[in-house]
Amino acid sequence: MGDHLCDLRDMGAAFAVAIIGIYILVVAQFGSFKLTARDSDADTLTLIGIILGHWLLGAPFTATSMIGFIALAGIIVRNSILLVDFIRHGAGEGKTLREVLLEAGAVRFKPILLTALAAMIGAATILLDPIFQGLAISLLFGLASSTLLTVLVIPAIYVALRDPDRIIGKSA
Repeated sequence: MGDHLCDLRDMGAAFAVAIIGIYILVVAQFGSFKLTARDSDADTLTLIGIILGHWLLGAPFTATSMIGFIALAGIIVRNSILLVDFIRHGAGEGKTLREVLLEAGAVRFKPILLTALAAMIGAATILLDPIFQGLAISLLFGLASSTLLTVLVIPAIYVALRDPDRIIGKSA
């Protein structure tokens, strides 16, 4: 039992390093700490799905579960980046923020969903493996929840922080 807790503690440290690295890369991409913090909310959405998946399947949270959580950190932030980048650059000027958010969701939802489904299909192949079951659960449920919630939550955060009826220019 003690070794298991040490493994999870070490994995937690690895997760912290991964999050800091991802945060630095996203700040470099967007040039904004505020926008990056908004974009990083997706990791929380991943954890919701992972915990729910382990609970629904009655499976313990193991070191391989944590590996799945760490791996998902980059994948899920990528989904958020796709939305945020489209919102900032992909939409034409003269539209309201609400129109841009709806367009971003419509245009980016399919690629985000397809990449998540591809990873989920791969993870499903190891769901019954006793060693890698935690990894599979983390990938399956983490991707499912965060993909759906990212498409809803990231635009909702934009609406909450900004006037959705404001006409936007190049810097959303």
